[in-house]
Amino acid sequence: MTSEQRAVIGKIGAHALMIFFLCLVLVPFIMVISASFRQGNFAPSRLIPDKVSLDHWKFVLGVPYEEIVNPATGEKRLVKATTPPLLWLWNSIKVSMIASAGIICLSGTAAYAFSRLRFKFRGVTLNTLLILQMFPMVLSLVAFYVILDFVGRYARWLGLIMVYLGGISGYIWMIKGYFDTIPASMEESARIDGASQFQTFIRILLPISLPIFAVVFILSFISYMSEYPVASVVLQSSDNWTLAVGANSFLFEQEKLWGRFAALAVLSGIPITTMFMLCQKFIIGGLTSGGVKE
Repeated sequence: MTSEQRAVIGKIGAHALMIFFLCLVLVPFIMVISASFRQGNFAPSRLIPDKVSLDHWKFVLGVPYEEIVNPATGEKRLVKATTPPLLWLWNSIKVSMIASAGIICLSGTAAYAFSRLRFKFRGVTLNTLLILQMFPMVLSLVAFYVILDFVGRYARWLGLIMVYLGGISGYIWMIKGYFDTIPASMEESARIDGASQFQTFIRILLPISLPIFAVVFILSFISYMSEYPVASVVLQSSDNWTLAVGANSFLFEQEKLWGRFAALAVLSGIPITTMFMLCQKFIIGGLTSGGVKE
């Protein structure tokens, strides 16, 4: 076997392996989409639905539709969603956007202080943040509930945002690593020209750091859009539920409404995909930078 033949076989094997892993990734998504268009509320079992129906999407979007009441007689009735799926979607987007913006503000300023300033207990504080990152937020559910119940029962989504803002330790390390790759001489030149430290951060460091801020925003946005354990404890009223909590309400112990659940799952992917496409040009630069200090 010649070297050219071995190269061809190697390329064929590499492409076959890539196609295999691509199928592993895409098949679950296709099954969920298929279940959202399948008649009935059965668990997804095939890629192509045997009977196509828009009832699940009409329910999710609040459009009235006919539902069979008695299969024996074929009696139908006009049904409209009594639950607010679109309100849940808006709650998820609202909470995720505000929390992600708050994460950028808090972690960005904290990372700047750890990267550029030298103060007492700096190293200890950084190591403490790294240790805190190892503990999942679920371990603090009881404490979160007691604190928020003491503060008040209204505007629970504001309390959920406050809880989410507590998980900034990992983002601080990520942004700090990016700041460390930017030469401090650029800021020193601005300081010589009379700019304050805050002005150098806003006018010089911030524009250069847009890639890492975009990465932090999209990662936190995706995380909060799909977060369930904390939201299920903090949010008590169905009007305040996020989409993840609302979708879980369709999985009763007696009956699993997989069709409606699948439609909500597809609906939750729309804002995530949109946000990812908007931040796409910054993603690669932010992910590849900040890992190695120059």
